Amino acid sequence: MEHVRHLLGDNQRLSVFPLADLPVMVRGRGVTLQRYRDGGLAHAWTFALEQGLSWQQGQRTRQEKDLRLWLGRRGAAG
Repeated sequence: MEHVRHLLGDNQRLSVFPLADLPVMVRGRGVTLQRYRDGGLAHAWTFALEQGLSWQQGQRTRQEKDLRLWLGRRGAAG
């Protein structure tokens, strides 16, 4: 089961990339998750790609299993 990282910016742009693309850094070093022209990071989750992504929208729970549109490289603009 492949795990991916989901990022959502203040600008409502979504980016999904494989968790394996996230390097392990030495203490005190940082890594760019996503680049933003305006705003910053609003949310970040890790989930199993096969299960898809689910979220609350009002009273309903929405789910998206086909995330190919949002798959990209870590650090790219969402």
